[in-house]
Amino acid sequence: MTIKVGDKLPNVTLTQATAEGPKPVSTEEFFKGKRVALFAVPGAFTPTCSAKHLPGFKQKASEIRSKGVDVIACVAVNDAFVMRAWAEDQAIGEDIVMLADGGGDFTRAVGLELDASRFGMGKRSQRYSMIVDDGVVKELNIEQGGEFRVSSAEYMLEQL
Repeated sequence: MTIKVGDKLPNVTLTQATAEGPKPVSTEEFFKGKRVALFAVPGAFTPTCSAKHLPGFKQKASEIRSKGVDVIACVAVNDAFVMRAWAEDQAIGEDIVMLADGGGDFTRAVGLELDASRFGMGKRSQRYSMIVDDGVVKELNIEQGGEFRVSSAEYMLEQL
């Protein structure tokens, strides 16, 4: 079952990609007491993710924060080393927290898994964004098919 607006996020462990190395973090701990703009991508270094999705949130980070968002986070079914390398490649700095969902536990728990096996990528995340207040989903924007529209930083700004 797919998570919906009003639901509390499931408590699973993600791995935060930091300059000091991978750091396990529970979703309960990460989202507690914060307003988080979370977006998910099918994979680091993939075309749309690298050309539009992550750069859009980087470019709009100040505007998003000015609307009362405490943290902007990106999650993907990749390991923390890949997420860190992608952040460095995209010059993300401290603007976006990179969260690795290496085994896909979070993605499955929120019901947003994508089978990209036909593209040689295995099980991944659908492309989406959500606004989460203190662990509760306030907005949820799931892309249909291969689209990139409702999960963009620009669309999220309209919701804030």
